Formats: sequence, structure tokens, C-alpha cells
Amino acid sequence: MAALGWLTPRRRSATARSVLAGEASAEAARKTAQGLDGIDEDAGPPAGSAEAAEAAEASAAEAAEEAEPAEPEFPVAGDDLAAAFFDLDNTVMQGAAIFHFGRGLYKREFFHRRELARFAWQQAWFRLAGVEDPEHMQDARDSALSIVKGHKVSELMSIGEEIYDEYMAERIWPGTRALAQAHLDAGQKVWLVTAAPVETATIIARRLGLTGALGTVAESVDGIYTGRLVGEPLHGPAKAEAVRALAAAEGLDLERCAAYSDSHNDIPMLSLVGHPYAINPDTKLRKHARAHDWRLRDYRTGRKAVKVGVPAAAGVGAIAGGAAAAIALHRRRK
Repeated sequence: MAALGWLTPRRRSATARSVLAGEASAEAARKTAQGLDGIDEDAGPPAGSAEAAEAAEASAAEAAEEAEPAEPEFPVAGDDLAAAFFDLDNTVMQGAAIFHFGRGLYKREFFHRRELARFAWQQAWFRLAGVEDPEHMQDARDSALSIVKGHKVSELMSIGEEIYDEYMAERIWPGTRALAQAHLDAGQKVWLVTAAPVETATIIARRLGLTGALGTVAESVDGIYTGRLVGEPLHGPAKAEAVRALAAAEGLDLERCAAYSDSHNDIPMLSLVGHPYAINPDTKLRKHARAHDWRLRDYRTGRKAVKVGVPAAAGVGAIAGGAAAAIALHRRRK
């Protein structure tokens, strides 16, 4: 009967734990972004790599194809009170990042075949149903945390870099990547916002040349995973709390900011900003977006979405891997 619960997503409001998760994620995001300031903003993939060339060509082609002069200029160049917030799974990347990391961890014998079969079913459910039910995700994440408990943070971070190259680099949606680049070109910061672990997300943000990432914060003591989270997974209302906390810390005007997501679970985050976008939307989000006159874009079939509006410039595998790749920047007492 537990599986039937996955079929009924539940709308949740912000709780004390989601506020804690959001604030911890914002704190971690700002710390890691400061570290990224010393990295060349154009240095997403390694310089001269085939990945870098393909990404640049794809983004340029998408921008040229989708550019529509009739649309008002957006994002507004030089507006430093604005920023963009992008969901990761099925918005920036095809599939779930944490599942792809899990594939890499299985390859490195972090867990066994029986666990892989369970995670493969979860990935199949995610892909076929398009449902991000909190209870489903929490169950898988609990299993993941038990697997990584006792592992060194530095070890998982190093492995995460390798896994990005093996499984994730080729799964970035060129159209969404072009949307993010439009904000960067306008001088705005661009953040990933995801239930994936904060350092998993930070790896991806850095490789794409983005500002940083908000993600689930795992607890560590003396550089070793404890098997616990700070607050709760950054999902649903917790994402909105993270964006709210980061905007306050960065001095942003949320009415001038943009947010992008594929999932109805992110309606709380999308509703925070003045420029919400439904990207590759699930059925519930598409319906909500149309009802509220939000902008839509669908890159899954190559067709243009219903023309509510588009920016002119853009025109668990295994859930275990994601939790494993997190670095807990928010330290808890022993």
C-alpha cells in the first residue's frame, strides 16, 4: 500500500524544518558561490573539451532559433536587483541528477545489486510518472543517507566531479541552458535550486558557469557524513524558503527575479518571483501556468509551447548518489 501513496502527491505548507532547510541551503550556497568567484565564469566544462564546444554550439543554435523580436527585452541588462532561479531535474537536465550520481556510485561499488534494482525502479517511476512525491523521495533519500554514513565528504566530492562527466554532461537541455546564459549575459546571478544535495548541485552549477546552487544540506562532523540532514530535503515549500532567504541575504527584489521549473511541486517557489516560467511542465504545472498567465516552454519534443510568452534571448540509476555527493557546509554540533 505504501507504493500507492506515490500516486497521490500532497500539497505541503512551510514548516519549521523546511525553513531550517531553506536557510541552511542559502547559507551553504553563498559560501560555495564565494569559492566559485575565483573560477573563470566561462570555465564550465574543461577548456577546449568537446563538451564545451558542443554546449556552446547548442546554446547558440537554440538562441538563434528561438529568438523572437516581437517579445519585450528580458532579462533586463544591468538590473542587479534581479536574479534567476532554476530547478534542476527535467528543467536544466534530463532526468534526475541524483539518480545519475547513483549510477556512478554503483559502478564504484558503493552499494550492491539488490539496492541498485530498488533505485532503478525509483528512477523508472520518476521518468514515467513525472511525479516528485515527497514521501517517495524521502524514503529513497533515507536509504541513500544510510549508505554514505561514515564516508568522507572530500571523497564523495571528488567522485562527484567524475560522475558529472560520465553521466550528466550530455543530459543538459540546450534550450534551458540558453535561458540561463541570457541572465548571465544581462549581468544577473543564476542559481540552481534543487532537492539534490547542495554540493552535487554546486558541481553542476560550476560546470555550467552559473553562480551557485541551493540544495539539500547533509550533516557532517569533522568531514564525515553522519547520515542525517539539516532540516529536510529542499523540496516544495523548502525551495521557496531557500530562495527567500538567499534573496534577503543578496539584497534582491523578488518581483524582478525569474524562476524556472518543470514541476507543480515548485509552485511555491515560482509564485515568489515576478517572472515565473514553466519549463517542460508536468500536467498540473501546465494547467496552473495557463490559469495564471505564466510563460511556458517545452524542449522535450522540439515543438514550441503555447505562446504565453518566452524570453527573447533564449528564444533513484539511484537517488543514493545524490545524497552521497553532498558536502555539508552547515556544521552541526557533535
